Amino acid sequence: MAVREPSGQISIDVIEAIADETGTDPLRMEPPLYEVVDTDALDALYESGAAATVEFEYDGHRVVVDGDGTVTVDGEGGV
Repeated sequence: MAVREPSGQISIDVIEAIADETGTDPLRMEPPLYEVVDTDALDALYESGAAATVEFEYDGHRVVVDGDGTVTVDGEGGV
């Protein structure tokens, strides 16, 4: 399981957390994150300070972005 504390742009934090969990180069992730989730909307939601939790699946991994911007990636992958 990869956990990443917020550091700036939330979509970048998500990409880096997924890359950490999967051992993948963030620039070579397939499919790109923007094909799975609207990264602009995700960034806007967290920039607005909304206390929301967003969950989605990426290549069999459960990705959770908590209201404080903490990103958690868990799962077996490749499903």
